[in-house]
Amino acid sequence: MAVNRPASALPRRPINFAGFLICAGLIAYALYAQFHLGLDPCPLCIFQRIGIAALGVVFLIAALHNPGGWGTRVYATFIAIAALATVAVAARQVYLQHLPPGAIPSCGAPLSMMLKFMPLTTVIRKVLTGSGECGIVNWTFLGLAMPAWVLIWAAFLGAAGLLANARRS
Repeated sequence: MAVNRPASALPRRPINFAGFLICAGLIAYALYAQFHLGLDPCPLCIFQRIGIAALGVVFLIAALHNPGGWGTRVYATFIAIAALATVAVAARQVYLQHLPPGAIPSCGAPLSMMLKFMPLTTVIRKVLTGSGECGIVNWTFLGLAMPAWVLIWAAFLGAAGLLANARRS
């Protein structure tokens, strides 16, 4: 049985699978940069990875479930939340990277140490304020540091996922 679909409407499932694959590629490159290029992630980088991974998981579940009706808008909401949280963390790091040298906060304890000795809410608050290592730019592509690329990809994926899943069938 054929589905009557407007010519301009793209099917949701391929868009959601593409979103998942892009997120998987971003995480794979982050791991490559860490383990093969020797770029250790700062706490804000780790939070960005968590955001991209969460976005990828939502895309994958949306693609596998492929709901109709209000279910698509639920996935659109979760995609938007994951993307906005990732954009916010990446924007914070981009801001820190553009501060003058004397204005960058001092380096703090490693994330693993903070998680061991502090409550999770305190760790999140401390990480989001940033520290010295979050302001260091040690990788660029086309003149943009990695957090700027994460911001761009998260905004693009969030917009694509929102548009694909929030529209009416």
